[in-house]
Amino acid sequence: MSIIKVSDGTAYPLGATYDGKGTNFALFSANAEKVELCLYNENGTKETARYTISINDNNVWHIYLEGVKPGQAYGYRVYGEYNPAVGKRFNHHKLLLDPYAKKTVGRLIWNKALFGYDVNSEDKDLSFSTLDSAPYMPKSVVTEDNFDWGEDKFPRIPFEKSIIYETHVRGYTMLHPKVRQCNRGKFLGFTENTVLSYLNWLGVTAVELQPVFSFFGDKDGMYMDNYWGYETFSYFIPEAKYMVGNDIDEFKQMVKALHADNKEVILDVVYNHTIEGNQLGPTLCYRGIDNESYYTLAEDKRFYYDSTGCGASFNLQNPYVLTLVMDSMRYWRNVMHVDGFRLDLASSLSRVKGKFTQDSGILLSMRQDEALRGAKIIVEPWDATMDGYRIGAFPPGWAEWNDRYRDVVRRFWRGDNKQIGEFASRISGSSDIFGYCNRDIWSSINFLTSHDGFNLHDLVSYNEKHNLVNGEDNRDGNSANWSWNSGEEGESDNKEVNANRLCRLCGMLATLMMSFGTPMMVAGDEFGNTQFGNNNPYCQDNVLTWIVWEAISKKDKDLARYVKRLIALRKNMKIFGRIKFFTGQVVCGKGKNAIKDIMWLNNNGAEFTHQDWYMEQRHSMACFVYGDKQSYMMIYNAHNENEVWQLPAFCKNARVEIVLDSSEEYFAPKQINVGKAFEVPAWSVTVIKINNTEK
Repeated sequence: MSIIKVSDGTAYPLGATYDGKGTNFALFSANAEKVELCLYNENGTKETARYTISINDNNVWHIYLEGVKPGQAYGYRVYGEYNPAVGKRFNHHKLLLDPYAKKTVGRLIWNKALFGYDVNSEDKDLSFSTLDSAPYMPKSVVTEDNFDWGEDKFPRIPFEKSIIYETHVRGYTMLHPKVRQCNRGKFLGFTENTVLSYLNWLGVTAVELQPVFSFFGDKDGMYMDNYWGYETFSYFIPEAKYMVGNDIDEFKQMVKALHADNKEVILDVVYNHTIEGNQLGPTLCYRGIDNESYYTLAEDKRFYYDSTGCGASFNLQNPYVLTLVMDSMRYWRNVMHVDGFRLDLASSLSRVKGKFTQDSGILLSMRQDEALRGAKIIVEPWDATMDGYRIGAFPPGWAEWNDRYRDVVRRFWRGDNKQIGEFASRISGSSDIFGYCNRDIWSSINFLTSHDGFNLHDLVSYNEKHNLVNGEDNRDGNSANWSWNSGEEGESDNKEVNANRLCRLCGMLATLMMSFGTPMMVAGDEFGNTQFGNNNPYCQDNVLTWIVWEAISKKDKDLARYVKRLIALRKNMKIFGRIKFFTGQVVCGKGKNAIKDIMWLNNNGAEFTHQDWYMEQRHSMACFVYGDKQSYMMIYNAHNENEVWQLPAFCKNARVEIVLDSSEEYFAPKQINVGKAFEVPAWSVTVIKINNTEK
């Protein structure tokens, strides 16, 4: 090791910053009494030096070590009062991760030494552990960014032209036979030509990755494994399991490859809670550095306020913690080149003194931040509390997951009564939810399925969840799935059952792509991937959640071709390029020939009346959308039988053709006579293109 010269250093930037000669270390802790910086050998197995940090500027402890270079492993020991009853949980026996670390060496080995208390004591977290956690902790590593981005550019695809593909880094390629073995389940799996060419073939514009922040999912049998990744360990470090050689540049290579194919990368990010959980969780980082600052405490400060359902809410009301989150997003945007973020449980992030507010620090900070101005921001507009459901309450320019779209489309396509009114609102952009403050029609993220819940195949194959394998006696997961199995539970050999399932599945996919808003689909839904009825496989890092590419049948491939054509059709329909919501106002014509920007039609081609809207057992409707050169009429039929339909009178001088019949295996343009009735198949979507409508 080279000779190290010690000096005071500076309070900013936070974390470990190499300047070419040495490294500045800066750590926030408002309540610590003493901080030690521990240096380790290259693989993090042996402590080589320890320095007491004596300088504390405005709650930031800092020191400069000349001679310390990138690759240096380190950790912190933070001293202070251990009195959980008043919220203080300092324990210098625990080696702590730097919250700003960009890389680690070693793995997290689950052991009782990781806990600040004696896990065998009857006093639980009120007891004190003197076990040294260093042998079981990954070590932070000093880094330097030398990655060559070349001519990489953000694709900057507008929301109105976006089709989002939600997937999991590990599960997507773990069993892909054409991905090199070493890259399967890794970031580099997405750099393989076979993956990139498939995404191009399908036509999606963005991949939304389930959490990739470090979460150390393997828990060595102490707890259920964390496959999904919604328990953040570090907000700057890519998950080690997703890297081939513990090289963070592998993530950058993935982004660069996707950008080269004009694909955006959106990260599902979890800033609302951490892997440390509640008062019985481990002491790995934030809890040991300053429990009172990093977490929102309950009135009884031994415990935590929790709006996440995961143990403890991260305290974004603290300016230093808010800065950490903002710095994290800037890092992933500026250094890692991601295109956007999906904020998990965003309502929790936006709470001040326990109450949701649009003037929260995080919302105001993100809206004014220059680095985030061009990024896609998507929120999950709820949390785990009774008052956390806040769909429509987030800022203009952001998009929101629309679960009301998901639920009513599912109910409509299982044949429920009284769905027409809300179904119409959802497929036309949900202006009743998002149509304020000049928000745009793409603000609604429309989805049928997500990682959380049934995938699409299971939605039409199971009435009940089947989660016993999760080890929670089937109690976990949502029981309100609005699913229908077509008469038999699970996989079936019954031709009629399977035919009905396929019709409804194709109808739902067509509905998704023919709806206004931003469509999102789950990877695998396009070829009928199944999780065998498990609607909460958060802990299943196995074939249940991995896509089994070699099991894709000819019928599955035909379904994928259908989805590809749906996506292409949507892209070619200029009506989906609109930005503003519909008004229902007349755009051309007069009297009976008056045409509105959007119209709801019945089987006779007439505009819906009050009676049509309130007909309980109505299971079909048509949506007519006006376009300057081409208008479209989408007919949704969730009846058990074919229906006879007529075109509206104002189409009499137009050239009309069917461009989609979702009940057919393949679809192609087909001319129809304006004056004649035509059949719309049961459980199907029919899309009609109307050229040169008379004005």
